Amino acid sequence: MAAITASMVAELRGKTDAPMMECKRALTEAEGDMAKAEELLRVKLGSKAGKAAARITAEGVVVNSIDGTTGAMLEVNCETDFVTKNDSFLALANAAAVLVAKHNPVDVAALGALPYEQDGFGPTLEDVRKGLIGKIGENMTFRRFKRFSTGAQLASYLHGTRIGVVVEFEGDAVAAKDVAMHVAAMKPVALTSADVPADLVERERSVAAAKAAEDAAVATAAGKPVQSAEIVAKRVDGGVQKYLKEVSLFNQTFVKNDKQTVEQMLKAAATTVKAFTMYVVGEGIEKKVDDFAAEVAAQVAAAQKSA
Repeated sequence: MAAITASMVAELRGKTDAPMMECKRALTEAEGDMAKAEELLRVKLGSKAGKAAARITAEGVVVNSIDGTTGAMLEVNCETDFVTKNDSFLALANAAAVLVAKHNPVDVAALGALPYEQDGFGPTLEDVRKGLIGKIGENMTFRRFKRFSTGAQLASYLHGTRIGVVVEFEGDAVAAKDVAMHVAAMKPVALTSADVPADLVERERSVAAAKAAEDAAVATAAGKPVQSAEIVAKRVDGGVQKYLKEVSLFNQTFVKNDKQTVEQMLKAAATTVKAFTMYVVGEGIEKKVDDFAAEVAAQVAAAQKSA
């Protein structure tokens, strides 16, 4: 049997990014044949992708692809921030955004079925995803995407790789780009107060009502006069109106000029914003918090037990 050297293991790891011990096992099974070992790893990596599928992917990147009035924005998730800097992962994400813009898939499954090859994997985007899971050693998923093709002009902004915004507009491109940056910074939930989702309005109303009830209880306990129901109702309504102005884009104070609202800035620039979309990486995903010390201790205990 051919001797498996450290340099051979390192070479195979450099080609595949597979774990060191996996590389050594593959080389041993292939009796030192580098090409065969790489093939064996790719076969094993496919099953590895299935095992990784249950792991939480709360990190990742937001990417976009804009071509004239057609574009797409996509969130691709992974397990750790380290992988977001991996060239193969980034290439996969950017290619997927281009495919969304070009082919208009109906959902993530349809996106995965589109033809694409990368890093020796294929012939579909899903095949490449599974291959890279094994190669990189982390789960990764296409979480969501949106395609833009209404005929409106498109302005986009990426804050690093974690926040992405696309603005649909008519008018001045510079003003629209500024709005995209503003959205990333201030995170409005709607264009106008009237567009704020009803569930958010009701939640804010409940908070304001609970605060008013608490104030009334404190006043009663202190022997102070309690406000009338009419005044309390006005306070609650005032709190809701304040909230609506804070979360609606047009009512927000423009980040580049605190003397005007976004609506006033757009009017001065003769620009109309029709819609905006913002993705924040991992938004709404429950992240797993690992106890690193406990994990290391468990690994040491397992090693001692098997020794």
